[in-house]
Order: sequence, then C-alpha cells, then structure tokens
Amino acid sequence: MQTQTIDFHPPAEEAAPILLPVTATLFADRADRFASLATGHSLGDWLEFLGQLSRAQHQALKTLPALPLPDAATLEQARTHGMPPLNIVRRPAAWRNVLHQIARELGKTAPDGARLALDALLAADDAWLDKLADTLLSGELEAGDAAELPFIAAALQVVFTKLASQLDASQLQKLDAYGICPCCGSPAVASVVRLGAAINNLRYLHCSLCNTEWNVPRATCTACDTDKEVALHEVDGSKGAVRAETCDACKSYLKIVYQEKDPRVDPVADDLATLALDMLVDEAGYERSGPNLLLIGAYSG
Repeated sequence: MQTQTIDFHPPAEEAAPILLPVTATLFADRADRFASLATGHSLGDWLEFLGQLSRAQHQALKTLPALPLPDAATLEQARTHGMPPLNIVRRPAAWRNVLHQIARELGKTAPDGARLALDALLAADDAWLDKLADTLLSGELEAGDAAELPFIAAALQVVFTKLASQLDASQLQKLDAYGICPCCGSPAVASVVRLGAAINNLRYLHCSLCNTEWNVPRATCTACDTDKEVALHEVDGSKGAVRAETCDACKSYLKIVYQEKDPRVDPVADDLATLALDMLVDEAGYERSGPNLLLIGAYSG
C-alpha cells in the first residue's frame, strides 16, 4: 500500500458550495460505470448485478412524479438552526412503490439468492418494509434482514434523490459537521475531486442517500475537521483514481476519487470496486466514517 502525505493549497474562492443531483443521468451513468468496472474484476458478477440495480433505479426515478417538499416554515427553520431540510424519518410513502418497481424489474434476471430477497420484499406488508428502512437508516442492523437491505437502500436513494433535486441549492447551507449532507443529514459515502470550469479541482463529499454533493476543503479530515494528521493511501500498482484518506487524529478514513485520473469515476461504484483498499486501511487500524448503503448485507455470489 502506497502512502502519500498531503500538501495542498485550496482555491482562493469557493464555487458552487452545494451540487444537487442531476436526476436525468445520475443512476444511468452509475449503471454504466458498474458495468465497466465489472469487466475482468474478481467481483465482476456482483458489480454487474449492481449495475442492473442502478439501471432499475434510473427507470424508477424517470417515472417518479414530483414529491411534496417540507413547507416554507419548515425550510426556514432548517436554515435558521443549521439543520437539513429533508427528514429521513418522515419518508414519502412513494418509496415503497419505488421498491416494488425495482424488485419486479430486477427479479427477471437476479441470481437465486437475490431473487429470494426480492420476492420477500414484494410479499411484505408496509409495516415490515418501514421497519427495514428504519433499520438501514439508523445503522442498527439485524443479520436476519441483511439480504433485503441493499434493495431497501436503492429505493430510498431514488426517493431522496428526487426530493433533493427539487430543492433550491441557493437556499441551502453546509452544516457544521463536514461529513453530513446538508440536504438529508446522511453521512457521505466518499468524496470526489471534480473537473469542470466552475468547480475544477474542488473536492465534494457525496451523500450516501440523496446523492447531493457539498464542497469541503482538501487535506482535511471529513470526520473530525483536522488538517494536521491526514494522509492518502492507494493500492500498489493502481492508477490513483481511488485513494483512501486517513486521519491519525480520529483513526477514520473515507475514499476519495479523482475525475482528473478518470473522468468516469463514480463515488458509489468505484468505492465498491475497490474493497481491497478498505481491507488494507482496516488492517492498519482505521475505521470507515461513512457507509455505502448498497454494500450493507449485499449479495455477492
């Protein structure tokens, strides 16, 4: 494992502090990235299946109508008190319809293990589905529900991505905690150093749930905010498109992906295609600071 210390001077001016998800392309691009990463990969079958899942998310999002947002008073209260405007506990009932749509679509080609979980979800009542959603979002996981959780996550991602896309980015503000999404309050899955005229070389954290991104300083721990004991690590022989940023102050880490190295990188897909890097930094004593919701209980064989 290669380790690189960080010496970086951020841009003098901050541009586009919050990037809302682009619903027309987000899940389709992710599906394509999974398919590309699957080729020749030791986990190729699993990554290919996650590409199919992302494609089903794209189809579900295309047909999902506009969802009701919090009222003006709630939005103003969130701004005043530095809170995320979307409440993950009060989920739109539409998320269960999205889940059913994804399950029916995937069930046509899913491997046997995944198909059993999808059939169980299609047969489940609303109370059990909501319990699974609460379990996933609270992080208090139960082993018996593991197989269903990635599909619960996929449906919730669709609904909260839709909600986030309907917000006005100019009315949002970053939260005091770097690693928490300013839209829904969920932790980041990874960060991405982006290309683009207005955002070139800026780092954005990517929400694990609603796919919103928010600008954060580079060379700064996104868990404890320190800039003193941060380093980058990569697997020997890799091209450096995906690295793990570790912090010796709080012993946490999170992946960081670089569009300069590969313009097609995706914070979710590339994170799951580089589990060997997680194993290396885990063995070195660091704990991941944000989840990949598609990994929780995920079917891999």
